Amino acid sequence: MRHIRRRLFTLAAVFAALSASATSPSSRQDMIDSLVVNHHLMIMGGNQKSRPDKDSIRSLIETFYYDQFKNYQDPAAPYFLFMSHDANMAMGVGGVVRMRAYYDPGNSMPGAAFTPYDVPMSETPLNRNHFGTTPSGTSLFLRVLGRNSRIGSYQLYIQAKFNGYEGRDFKLSKAYATLNDWTVGYATSTFSDGSAIAPTVDANGSTMSMDFSALLVRWMHTFKRSGITVAASVETPQQTIQTDDYVASRSSTFPNLAAMIQYEWAKDQHVRLSAITRVLPYRDLANNTNHSPMGYGFQLSAVGNPVASLTLYAIGNIGRSYSNVGGDFLMGQYDLVENPDAPGRLRTVPSWSYFLGASYYFSHKLMASVTFGQARNMTSAPREADGYKYGLYGAANIFYYVTPRISIGAEANFGRRQNFDGAHAWARRIGAMCQFSF
Repeated sequence: MRHIRRRLFTLAAVFAALSASATSPSSRQDMIDSLVVNHHLMIMGGNQKSRPDKDSIRSLIETFYYDQFKNYQDPAAPYFLFMSHDANMAMGVGGVVRMRAYYDPGNSMPGAAFTPYDVPMSETPLNRNHFGTTPSGTSLFLRVLGRNSRIGSYQLYIQAKFNGYEGRDFKLSKAYATLNDWTVGYATSTFSDGSAIAPTVDANGSTMSMDFSALLVRWMHTFKRSGITVAASVETPQQTIQTDDYVASRSSTFPNLAAMIQYEWAKDQHVRLSAITRVLPYRDLANNTNHSPMGYGFQLSAVGNPVASLTLYAIGNIGRSYSNVGGDFLMGQYDLVENPDAPGRLRTVPSWSYFLGASYYFSHKLMASVTFGQARNMTSAPREADGYKYGLYGAANIFYYVTPRISIGAEANFGRRQNFDGAHAWARRIGAMCQFSF
């Protein structure tokens, strides 16, 4: 427990430093501002005299960039924007072309994502070194923003990515509609906080980052004077459990419930507390009974700028059978695990994780970032001695923005996997990326 208390104290110190951070514009915000002015507008309807003023145009464009659930790998607003002559509606079709190359010296990963769960436990001539490339993360999207005097503000968003087989299958990533405080569709979960994740070249990002999408209905409201945002949602569940001759999975009968409260003291600087609950039904074949244990998770996250050029990131989460919605545990059947003392009965899985990150902006063109995190499975008396106990993840990188929309980056990664039997292995990677947003 002592090491857990030390980590909690470290997280508390980071959150305290972030909450006291500067409110003046940061270098990170300067970089966003350089993107905001980098657009080609096509005004639809009206005449030259009815062209909207610059403040109205900027206000609508900024809406493309301001998103409570935006991740650093999400594409920027499209370069070409169609806007109504009264600046009450805008539409853009855009995307990002992203190419990555990586080299694993020594114990190599089996795929393009650097994930501690996938670290090979024994080095062989077959996985001693590996070079690979991937276009995964390349995406296209359509976004419509509008304001109407009768119904208020609305938004439509569709995004698809090349993230399937070898990063070349085109798959739906997000599809949702927002009307005032309500969002319906396939969107980022309310439990997520993508903006509190430090930038990485690696597509997977920090272990247990909990940034995932779900079919949901969400209500979210911001009290502008206080800087407080609250949200709650019902989300479509997914589960993976360890089944055998004594246990069978059952259909989900109840949605996940998620909520968050956030305090924002400056643009893109906040502290957020999130929670999620899950019902995990299964069938006990040994006793012919049904069971529905409850899983839950809590997450505290923050992002802020103590000084203009420095951005700090912090996330910590803890709970039972919550971790399989994202991160490393998603790759194993860790929603429910076998109870060795009672055949046919399953147990929820206690776990916790954290990661810390920092980015330093030498200018709005040059930025360096570091991050370190850990995820730990706290199951007692596991069924499998070689089961995943914990993983470590670290990254250090540098990004250079040739233009506001063209960037290149390089990164060094390290990771460790440890099993319940004490066996462990390390992996390393050197990666590079180039991307173009349009």
